[in-house]
Amino acid sequence: MGPSIFSPTAGTISVEMNNGEENEMLIPKNVVVATGSKPRTLPGLEVDGAYVMTSEEALNMESLPESILIVGGGVIGIEWASMLADFGVEVTVVEYTKRILPTEDEEISKEMTRLLKKKGVKIATNAKVLADTLKKDNGIEIIVEKEDGTKTYHAEKLLVSVGREANITNIGLENTDIVTEKGYIETNGFYQTKESHIYAIGDVIGGLQLAHVASHEGITAVDHLAGQNPEKIDYNNVPTCIYSNPEVSSIGLTEEKAKEKGYDVKIGKMSFKAIGKALIFGESDGFVKIIADKETDDLLGVHMIGPHVTDMISEAGLAQVLDATPWEIAESIHPHPTLSEVIGEAALAVDGKQIHG
Repeated sequence: MGPSIFSPTAGTISVEMNNGEENEMLIPKNVVVATGSKPRTLPGLEVDGAYVMTSEEALNMESLPESILIVGGGVIGIEWASMLADFGVEVTVVEYTKRILPTEDEEISKEMTRLLKKKGVKIATNAKVLADTLKKDNGIEIIVEKEDGTKTYHAEKLLVSVGREANITNIGLENTDIVTEKGYIETNGFYQTKESHIYAIGDVIGGLQLAHVASHEGITAVDHLAGQNPEKIDYNNVPTCIYSNPEVSSIGLTEEKAKEKGYDVKIGKMSFKAIGKALIFGESDGFVKIIADKETDDLLGVHMIGPHVTDMISEAGLAQVLDATPWEIAESIHPHPTLSEVIGEAALAVDGKQIHG
């Protein structure tokens, strides 16, 4: 089947058939739009699949390039940078903002910068790619504008990693009363669009573009259309994961955001170097950082970088949902030897009571 398109006939979906047969018309009681997203591109850096790629074309590479320039130091850019560097590719990351992983806690960004540089990745921040300077001839050449002037970069390939945009074109939204804003479908807290029988979830509505978020949005939408009166998702309780080496995972507020919101914070940190299991694995770089409200002792955020942290963030997620305090996290006995001990130690460190480190 081809794309499903909202027909000019109210409440009807026209399904275009790939084999050329006549369109099939569906008249559903409810519809959930989950068309996802595609990689965003930049003017002047048009994708050709040979020299200039997004993450989609990069997945089709049949051999590793000797070098690659990655435009964008966000989640996807850093995952690719980390993996390709581990494969022996010479990697350069160019990031427009002042630091890579700009949505993460600043200390996480600094540690990731240190560890990527340790494995040979070159990183340029506060750097703007001048798109009209791209040259392609047995590789790519690009000029980057930095605070101290311009610099020319050469690489075999270029990966554009500047976020994702919603797949909302050519699906017939213009035949509905659905409202879009900045390229995303607008919904209420139960993912209902302006057409009450049409819901939208996942990347197509923006926000946290993560598979586990889309899944829970879908559950909430279906429960709502079924009259089950679901709870709205609290996005502050959503864990995020970066599958780089080392891994990164976080939940809740960063230190910067917590202070912006007026909290007087107290912070506990624990390095994986103090954790026996991490030493056994030979992966002792990184740390866990816990942020709490000094006045109420409430947990505000947990940020991790290190071995298997994407597998450990769910403990912090449960603590966040239950409105736990660092003391309660520390009172939960963490088995030894495990990597999870680092969470208990970081929780103790919030009040200066850590055992190790």
